[in-house]
Formats: sequence, structure tokens, C-alpha cells
Amino acid sequence: MTKTLRAVLMPDGGEAAGSADYFRSPHHLRAEGVTHTLVIDGGGRGSVRLPLIVRPIEGTPHGDAVSPYGYPGGLLWGLSEVPKEAVDWAATGLVSIFVRDRVRGPRCFAGATERNEVFFIDPRLPIEFREMHQRHARRNAREGFVSAYELAREASAEAREGFKQAYRQTMVRDQAHARYFFSDAYFEELFSSPAAWLLTTRAPDGQVAAAAVCVISDEVFHYYLGGTADAYRARSPAKNLFVAMAELCTKLGLPLHLGGGMQPGDGLEAFKRGLANSSSRLYTHEIVCQPEVYMQLTGGRADSGYFPAYRAAPAQALTDAQP
Repeated sequence: MTKTLRAVLMPDGGEAAGSADYFRSPHHLRAEGVTHTLVIDGGGRGSVRLPLIVRPIEGTPHGDAVSPYGYPGGLLWGLSEVPKEAVDWAATGLVSIFVRDRVRGPRCFAGATERNEVFFIDPRLPIEFREMHQRHARRNAREGFVSAYELAREASAEAREGFKQAYRQTMVRDQAHARYFFSDAYFEELFSSPAAWLLTTRAPDGQVAAAAVCVISDEVFHYYLGGTADAYRARSPAKNLFVAMAELCTKLGLPLHLGGGMQPGDGLEAFKRGLANSSSRLYTHEIVCQPEVYMQLTGGRADSGYFPAYRAAPAQALTDAQP
């Protein structure tokens, strides 16, 4: 295919790809440490602009890039579903690029890779949680558990701290990867966004028992981060929290994206499947800008599904394909 489009990197912290959508907002780009905007220039046809984190490849003179965490895709100005083969990547100087796209279209590039199944509560469809979920939520409400939601930037410092405590305790229990232990500075950027909502379920003693931050991006209400405080796990207060999320997404008129499991078929996936009334897939794009260098760095490793292959740990799982 003739290379009719040109890719260039701009060292602007992602500013040229910014929008009001949370995953391309200045708050998220700063929190994630975005360094550049990748511009696919189509001349008079428009452009695609993607926020990227450019990284050195240790022990080499080369670099590669990855989208920030979440589902940012790109800012689409007249172009979408661009064939990757039609782009001249040489001017980027990168070995490879890993792009996390929107969970619902339009997509940046054609030929996206389908990954984990993810789940939605769509307010346009009937919403019906499993009977046990409803029973536990009603029991908690009778015993004095109360759920509420508000814009995160309008929430009290006490509510924000309650969220952080519940979230961090959950990450410890789940033995989460270090990248999920976000700093206070990261949370301050998140809380400051006009696209972020804080939801809490408080125990009868007034303490935050479970909490979540949901964000609006590309006409989807995303369940972004959440957790349950250690002291209240036995009461499953998150079940009340998800009832509140369903109520809020209905009020906003936006589908609630719940995400998926850590591994296909695990308990987390089963729980979210039980809440959802529709599903989709995660979509990513794997771009090799310098094939010869990529092959040299990969060194003949077997394909595990992780991209880029030269960054894969020896036993890297196929489903953990978001570096």
C-alpha cells in the first residue's frame, strides 16, 4: 500500500490531542505523564492526534511509546479507521507504538486487536441485577448504609480521603501491580477534572465503606477506580455502590462502562457480567515503526501476545497486553 499519510511526534505533553473527554483531558494527561502528541497528517483530509508517553528502551539508543492508561484513542479531525500500512512512521524515530483505543468507536486505525471482554450497563436497555445482589443491597440499606454521588471536584476532603483509603486497601488485598498504586498528586488531578464523579457508600457509623470514581469520556460513563475498605468487606457495600452507579448513568443518559476481569473467566469478570446488560471488547493497536530494529530487540522470542514483545516478561500472559 502506498504510504499517503505522515506521522510526526510533537513534544507538547499531549496538548494537541487534548479535549474535554476525560481520557484526553489535561488532568489525565498530566497525571499519566504524557510527553508527546502523535499527529497523523492527512493534509486536506484532516488528522488523527494521539497522546503518547515516549519511553527509552533500556540498554539501547532507541525509544518506543504507549498511550496513557484508560481508553483515550485519539482526537479525530476528519480521519478515522486509518490503515496503519498507509502511514509513513519514519519521522517519529520510534521502534513501536502501543495504542489503547476507545471502547466504542470511531477508532483511530483500521484492523484493531480485540482483547478482553468488557461490560456495560446501558440505560436504554432494561437494568436488572442478580437477585442476590439486590437482596444484599437492600439488607445494607435497611442497616443504615447510604450511597451518594457528586462531582469529584465538589466533594469534601474527607470523602476524597475515604475513597483513597478504600481504593488503596483494595489494591493491597488484590496484590495489584505497582502502577495501580497512584500518588496523591495523581488523585488530585483526577478529583479536579470536571468530567469526574465521586460515588460513596457510607456505613452506619458514617465512614466510607466503598467508593468509586467514574469519568465521562467519548459519551461513555466509565467506572475508573474503586474499592472497599477492609473494615466493611463482610457487608459487600460495593453492591450498593453499583446500584448508585446505575442510577447516575441513567440520570446522565450515558452507558456505564464497567470494564472486565483481570483474567478471562475470573470472579471479577463474572461479577461484572452479572450487573451488565451489554458487552463489547477492548481494542488496541500495535504499530511497528522500525521492523528491523523491532526484530533485533525481540531476539527471536516466541509471541506471547504481549506488545511490544521485547518488553514482555518471560511468562507474560496474553491478557496482560497493556504495558
